[in-house]
Amino acid sequence: MKFPYSQKVLEHFKNPHNVGKIENPDGKGLEGSPACGDMVAVYIKVNPDTKIIEDIKFESYGCASNIATGSVITDIAKGKTLDEAKKITWKQASEELGGLPPIKAHCSVLAVEGLRAAIKDYEEKHGLITEKEPTTEKVIQSRLKHVMNPLTGLDIIRTNLILKTSVEDGVVRVVVDLPANHQFAPAIKEDIIEKLGSLWDVERVDVVFTA
Repeated sequence: MKFPYSQKVLEHFKNPHNVGKIENPDGKGLEGSPACGDMVAVYIKVNPDTKIIEDIKFESYGCASNIATGSVITDIAKGKTLDEAKKITWKQASEELGGLPPIKAHCSVLAVEGLRAAIKDYEEKHGLITEKEPTTEKVIQSRLKHVMNPLTGLDIIRTNLILKTSVEDGVVRVVVDLPANHQFAPAIKEDIIEKLGSLWDVERVDVVFTA
């Protein structure tokens, strides 16, 4: 049976580039779930004048393809403007790696989506979003799918941790089915506020725990 990975994939897997976390990043994105087997977090530092990605790092939970694509995509994105980095595709990453097994193609998609999510996070925080979609409960639910439940490794929507969400006059209210003194409550609250607080028409995010 032919070995499914190219030599370049193995090189990036064994010695991945740009691994780690940027403290106080200008933008960050998280895609996937460790419970599903693959997850990528991407962090970027952006020059405010040129909009060039000056530094980029990633953290990966997953297979060789996941790690290798995170490595190569951060290599490609570094030094590019945000608009240029948005155009990076999973196919480009796969070709750069000498191809990926078809069953692992989703890994390159995950890394690209992580990069795009980090760019979107930056643009939202700096008022650069041109198409301003009103924040609805559907938008809130979609954002909350990117907040992990540390108890399970799945997101807080799929694990039914959210009892209720509402949005009115720029105020978002999220009711979480956890006691306020739970060990993971502060981290979940911080993540919820971060995911929702950058939305252009949201002035405040209230996170309420059940006890």
